Amino acid sequence: MKSGLVIWFTGLPCSGKSTLAHLLHESLKGQDVPSEIFDGDIVRQRLTKGLGFSKKDRLENVRRIAFVAHLLARHGIVSIVAAISPYQEARDEIRKEIENYVEIFVDCPLDVCQSRDVKGMYKKARDGEIQHFTGVSDPYEVPSKPDLVLKTSIEPQAKSLIRILNFLKEAGHIDIAE
Repeated sequence: MKSGLVIWFTGLPCSGKSTLAHLLHESLKGQDVPSEIFDGDIVRQRLTKGLGFSKKDRLENVRRIAFVAHLLARHGIVSIVAAISPYQEARDEIRKEIENYVEIFVDCPLDVCQSRDVKGMYKKARDGEIQHFTGVSDPYEVPSKPDLVLKTSIEPQAKSLIRILNFLKEAGHIDIAE
């Protein structure tokens, strides 16, 4: 690996972002590539606690994650972010600020995401118990130019991981064994 990198998984809740981020992290760790994960749910409990789910707060949440991920990347670490990041505006801002940035759109239909929701968040959002829930009462803006698109409703996790690793290698971001 030449330098650090920020890999940003974006997609609807329950699309598979965190699962793929953790698989990628384990794969990189197994090849001695230094990496860290920023899981949106965990980040909201620690780094961005106190922010709500209004558009303003969501943009600030993404900015804070990007700032810390970029700091690590500047020191040679691969920062793997799994965060909904629903607004194109925020993703464009990150791309402008971070030179070594890879955006991965985890594309999964809403009905499949809802069927995967073990926490029942989609139901609570539809029942009005949760406000500003992406995909139900708040929008998700599909990325205009992601670097990679993964169709997690039809592609097995292992195949998605191979596609991610191949992309990163072919783009010259990482140097790993086959």
